[in-house]
Amino acid sequence: MKKLEDMNLVDDFLVNSLTSHKVYGERASRYILECILGRKIGKLTVIPQRFFAGENPEAHGVRMDVYLDEEDGEIFDIEPDRNGGTDSVLSLPRRVRFYHSKMDAGNLIAGEEYNTLRNVIVIFITTYDPFGSNRMIYTIKNRCVELPALPYEDGATTIFLYTKGTEGDPPEELKNLLRYMECSSKENAPTEGLRALHKMVTEVKQDGEVGFAYMKSFEIEQMVRAEGRAEGRAEGRAEGRAEGLTMAILSVLKTRGEVSAELNSSIMAIKDFDTLEELLKCAVRAQSVSEFIDMANL
Repeated sequence: MKKLEDMNLVDDFLVNSLTSHKVYGERASRYILECILGRKIGKLTVIPQRFFAGENPEAHGVRMDVYLDEEDGEIFDIEPDRNGGTDSVLSLPRRVRFYHSKMDAGNLIAGEEYNTLRNVIVIFITTYDPFGSNRMIYTIKNRCVELPALPYEDGATTIFLYTKGTEGDPPEELKNLLRYMECSSKENAPTEGLRALHKMVTEVKQDGEVGFAYMKSFEIEQMVRAEGRAEGRAEGRAEGRAEGLTMAILSVLKTRGEVSAELNSSIMAIKDFDTLEELLKCAVRAQSVSEFIDMANL
């Protein structure tokens, strides 16, 4: 188990704890976004661990690491990613496609025109090179294959940031930020902005509530994963693993408050294993049943 004080901003728990912190969250999120995009960002609403459920109990859901909603502006999703396995890297473009589709579906109200759909920027921060060209910045937008110069703006942008990339003359401020995110030490905070960020990170690591949440999340996750694996072995099939996770989710939620019959039924109806894993993460991190419902978008 990695100690909280040894964590870096590419670790899910720390970046979620920082961006959702009641004192520092919005300010830290704004600084990170402004470094990445090179422009000013308006007032932000931070929704850590935003979960979009599948359209039906069998459909795949998705959990966004750091979901940021700019007032009268764009929607952002920041995904630190250290999983550089071959299969994970090859699936990145389709993973991003799925993320965009879920975010769009969750932000167009019934009856609204398509031209009201807001711009969405998904940002992956990786400690591995996702495309093998040693670039720090890979910006992906849809285009016309036959006429690459043809204007085609659908409001969807994906940015991959490779922390060690050198090609393409990346801005110095961005290089410093990514170096700091991969190794969040005082020595890697040479600018005024990064020193302020490092102070926030240090305060978050020393926050007693954050430390307690980390210990509890680790203990509960280990326990419920063991339950799921045991159930799967007992049943000898995927349904058993899913049932084990379902029981684990409900067990955790009962420690957070009263679980209504409607919520119980909704969770019991979900059969997709990946969706159940994401719901488990929401249950572990939520402080109450109502917070779980908001995080899980149920």
